[in-house]
Amino acid sequence: MRADPFRSELSLTVNGTDHRLTVDHRTTLLDVLREALGLTGAKKGCDHGQCGACTVLVEGRRVNSCLLLAVAQEGADVTTVEGLRDADGEAPHPLQRAFLERDAFQCGYCTPGQLCSAVGALAEAAAGRASHVTPPGEPVELTRDEIRERLSGNLCRCGAYPHIVEAVEDMIS
Repeated sequence: MRADPFRSELSLTVNGTDHRLTVDHRTTLLDVLREALGLTGAKKGCDHGQCGACTVLVEGRRVNSCLLLAVAQEGADVTTVEGLRDADGEAPHPLQRAFLERDAFQCGYCTPGQLCSAVGALAEAAAGRASHVTPPGEPVELTRDEIRERLSGNLCRCGAYPHIVEAVEDMIS
């Protein structure tokens, strides 16, 4: 029997669990997460990388999963909103609790992407990665402007931005 030239085997670690799948070469990481693995936290918003609803972490960096071909992620470590946990791995991530306490969501559609993006942004800042508003040569300080810039790729159609920024601020104070 001849192998299908349009499908490949793919190995991913998603939220700490190893997965081996056979996927069509055109399948996005978002579709693998939602359809093959049943992880529906990441949302298909615009499907063009413009809204951030599909944001997940790949190797600790935030990405728009609707833009990534799954086969290009061979061997990658992926974290979705379902996999965000505290340092002990037992409780929700502190940022998830801050979102609840600050009422940083309304309809909730963008919330998984906002959370993954914010976790990634906090890690980027902690690693000293500058954004467009970081003064040249200065250490990264997560001011409100810095947080807004880092989360600008995630849209909220309800306009919960002030509460989202407050929730992120709670993680640095």
